[in-house]
Amino acid sequence: MDGRPVAIVAYDNAELLDIACVSTSLDMANGLGQLREPYQVMVVSPGQRPISCRPGMVLQSGQALERLTGPLDTLIVSGGLGHAQAARNPLVVAHIQRLARISRRVASVCTGASILAATGLLDGKRATTHWRFADTLAAQYVNVDVDPGPIFIRDGKIYTAAGITSALDLTLAFIEEDHGVDLARTVARMLVTYLQRPGNQAQMSMFTAAPPPDHDAVRAVVDHVKANLAGDVSTTALAGVAGVSARHLTRLFVAHLGQTPGRFVREARIAAAAHLMVSTSLPLPDVAGRCGLGSAETLRREFVRRYGMPPSRYRAAHRGRRPNG
Repeated sequence: MDGRPVAIVAYDNAELLDIACVSTSLDMANGLGQLREPYQVMVVSPGQRPISCRPGMVLQSGQALERLTGPLDTLIVSGGLGHAQAARNPLVVAHIQRLARISRRVASVCTGASILAATGLLDGKRATTHWRFADTLAAQYVNVDVDPGPIFIRDGKIYTAAGITSALDLTLAFIEEDHGVDLARTVARMLVTYLQRPGNQAQMSMFTAAPPPDHDAVRAVVDHVKANLAGDVSTTALAGVAGVSARHLTRLFVAHLGQTPGRFVREARIAAAAHLMVSTSLPLPDVAGRCGLGSAETLRREFVRRYGMPPSRYRAAHRGRRPNG
């Protein structure tokens, strides 16, 4: 097969966006880049059966999974509500194992990670999936190092992406890896999307996460922290805001938010700093001061801890530029 063969594995109750984000982006790269080796994208399914996708949509398969031969450039396993059943299907598992051996890179999107895990391809590897299913994946596959934080992770030739539209970020990363940042940026502009959220950007943050539970004291403290990141937000001070003891506030936070007040403050500060790094041109000391991190060195240390890169590189990556150094 000419070009770069890309197989997207789908199954009954696969998520249509998991598939379309990949296929549309790669097809657009073909047209915009006038590539010498264009992506040859095919959707494959067991028995070449039509793929039922919510809500009431049916997607035709281009080829039977079991008849597909390689070599392949990229093998991508989609996610969806049918992922658990697909992971229990010995035909699906066996043929993904077979195709992975003859693929330059292998990826999953969202809950497709559970299917890769069932093949053993994720054993001993760091992987991600949709944050809602991360605990289940970790419990079922104890040999997989599940990290629910990043948008996507690369470990060797295996890539795993988080939830649904993270397939877009992953595919843009593939285009940049294969053909350079200029084409990836052009595709992103045509898709009217961001180029591209770095893989280690958090799936969830204080700016996108669901609101805290309907508990008056917890909600009051969370609102106070967000409005006073540079102030005194020690557990003792926050307990005064809530009108409870420090020990009781800690119990409330663990019960309703799954973390202590101190941990919440730390994550809120670094999330706010990340937001400022992307949305402003403030110098690092000013960002650190506004978010209560004290100094540029503390800011740098927290970024490396949370995002795996220093703040200047994070800023450059989020703005679609190649970082210097």
